[in-house]
Amino acid sequence: MADGSRCCHETLTLHPQPAGTGGPLRIVFTEGPDRYVPGGAPLGSGDVGYVRGASLNLHEPGAVRALLDVALARGWQPAVRQAVELDGWSLLEAAAAARTGTTGPNNPTQAS
Repeated sequence: MADGSRCCHETLTLHPQPAGTGGPLRIVFTEGPDRYVPGGAPLGSGDVGYVRGASLNLHEPGAVRALLDVALARGWQPAVRQAVELDGWSLLEAAAAARTGTTGPNNPTQAS
């Protein structure tokens, strides 16, 4: 950045299985106002979220699964053989709601 400050971000990269059957999905969480990403104490590794809202730990398999389900519901196609990058913040609330059971099982794209 031109002003010398640094920007923190956390990227979760998922690869379709078996290997070579599609392109990777990169879910990127970039720091910003009222958001947090790992950058040292007091945050744990993999913690992303809103200061006053939804959060996930990207090291938890259930959190990864919830993000994957939301990405699929919103149109990500794992068989496409190119890398796709999504803004993690656009998926976070729906994924967190799915993890806590506050959305219906057939509608992971909308938080209540």
